[in-house]
Amino acid sequence: MSEPRVRPDPAFALLDLYETALPEVYGYLLARCGDRGVAEELTSETFLGAVSACRNPGAPPVSTPWLIGVARHKLVDHWRRREREERGLRVVHETEAASVDPWDAELDALLAREVLESLGAHHRAALTLRYLDGLPVPQVARLLGRTVHATEALLVRARAAFRAAYREKEVRND
Repeated sequence: MSEPRVRPDPAFALLDLYETALPEVYGYLLARCGDRGVAEELTSETFLGAVSACRNPGAPPVSTPWLIGVARHKLVDHWRRREREERGLRVVHETEAASVDPWDAELDALLAREVLESLGAHHRAALTLRYLDGLPVPQVARLLGRTVHATEALLVRARAAFRAAYREKEVRND
């Protein structure tokens, strides 16, 4: 009689990678959300989600880039939750901006981060994924659960909101 075959748990691969991947995943999230508590929470969610995901049949091999991808999805989910909460607390009429948006000014990095953090979650998510992560609009649309056309319109409004807030803070700081 043959012994039953025991398949090793693929989550053990995460244990081997945890020490080296943790600072990279946390750094990725902290750089994009700017809040240590949120970054810690999302890092925890990333690793918990990764344990479940790597156990699925056909899951890709566990690696740091794969974990960064999981973290990106957790960050987008966080922004979506925040946007739903903010939308429930306020009624806002957004003004449409012109579709051409050439802005040649040099930005102060610290001021730009402060302005980005002051924007609504939907604008912050779109701008971060598009310009900080450098993702193409179709991929941003997919991550945000929107059509490409809706994402392009969101980016136009987000850039206009960023520009207005940046100029306002720039004037106040002078």
